[in-house]
Formats: sequence, structure tokens, C-alpha cells
Amino acid sequence: MAEIVNLRRARKANARADKDAVAAQNRVHFGRPAHERKLTATLEKKREHSLSLHLLADREGQK
Repeated sequence: MAEIVNLRRARKANARADKDAVAAQNRVHFGRPAHERKLTATLEKKREHSLSLHLLADREGQK
């Protein structure tokens, strides 16, 4: 026979799991020190700039 499941408890357990997942994402996003956020932003900006330079060079080569 199948096990009897209390739907209210299952629903609350799923809600807790969802909240825990959101909390984990927030810890990753907001839980970093300012110098790490600044370093990440700087590296991302440098990567985008480098990529855009390569794209412009490719476009000029195709003309």
C-alpha cells in the first residue's frame, strides 16, 4: 500500500525548500565583501571591453 501523505505538511516542506534555495542565492549574491564585488565588476568590464575590441577588429577585416 502507498504511504499516506499529509498534503499540508508536504506543501509547507516544499515552501521551506524554495525559501532555502532563495536564501542560498541571496547569500551568494549579497554575501560577498565590497572588494570582491568591485574586483568582479572590474574583471567583467575588462572582459567585455576585450571582447568588443575583437568584434570590431573582425568587422573591419570583413570589409
